[in-house]
Amino acid sequence: MEGMNQSMVSEFVFLGLTNSWDIQLFLFVFSSMFYVASMTGNSLIVFTVASDPHLHSPMYFLLANLSFIDLGVSSVIAPKMIYDLFRKHKVISFRGCVTQIFFIHFIGGVEMVLLIAMAFDRYVAICKPLHYLIIMSPRMCILFIVASWVVGFMHSLVQLAFVVNLPFCGPNVLDSFYCDFPRFIKLACIDTYRLKLLVLVNSGFMSVGSFFILIISYVVIIFIVHKHSSSGSSKALSTLSAHVMVVVLFFGPVMFIYTWPSSFTHLDKFLPIFDAIVTPFLNPVIYTFRNQEMKMAMMRVLRQIMGYRQIIKHLHSDQS
Repeated sequence: MEGMNQSMVSEFVFLGLTNSWDIQLFLFVFSSMFYVASMTGNSLIVFTVASDPHLHSPMYFLLANLSFIDLGVSSVIAPKMIYDLFRKHKVISFRGCVTQIFFIHFIGGVEMVLLIAMAFDRYVAICKPLHYLIIMSPRMCILFIVASWVVGFMHSLVQLAFVVNLPFCGPNVLDSFYCDFPRFIKLACIDTYRLKLLVLVNSGFMSVGSFFILIISYVVIIFIVHKHSSSGSSKALSTLSAHVMVVVLFFGPVMFIYTWPSSFTHLDKFLPIFDAIVTPFLNPVIYTFRNQEMKMAMMRVLRQIMGYRQIIKHLHSDQS
């Protein structure tokens, strides 16, 4: 971390998304609504899975972990972006910028592995239903979670090692609303061509590789469902197509940013909003709110909460 102390740049200035008041107002309302909705939905999922014994299964265990990670996805970028929308001087400290980069890649790496684990879970449930509980044992579920956090941490640590010793001695303006590698390393006072290649190989290969693993997995599952099931295939195909949509929405912006990091466009500035705000909202909608068992469990939890509130209200009224 000594490199950060040697830098002449103590803070970075964001140009933000737009200077238009109307667009800023729209983005404020849009981002605030989706942020609150994603935080509420994902928190409810985690609480429901943890408190309802009927949901103590591998599928819901992975869903709860995905929702927990989505809470982090929403919180790393969205609050700062919403806060900065109407600020004229949008700044972030050097350490704050590096910290944001670390957590973006840490959480992103964890989510990629979790999505692969969820695809594997669906493959086993559909293609090997008689062996599902044996293959997706509690030990296997814990192994998936540990692997996702280790991969995310190592991926982010490698990225961080690329930038902590970079010298920043002049420009400190980022044409963005958050800190990340492609624009960040362009401001360094040295030739960063090799560094860009390393970032491209690390983040680009990981995102593209994970994307194709997931797409191929879901294509195989959909083919098997379509081949062996005629009556129940429509529901399964609908669910799997929704999974594919989430994968495309999550990986699309990531692959665009890290596979073509030199071709910055206006579209490139808005794409990360999907990963920061929209995708964490869509995950609970697609993965759980369409699930009848999860909806019933949520209703039970809400009734319990309302029951506790009524008891507390009666206790207060009796004391008074």
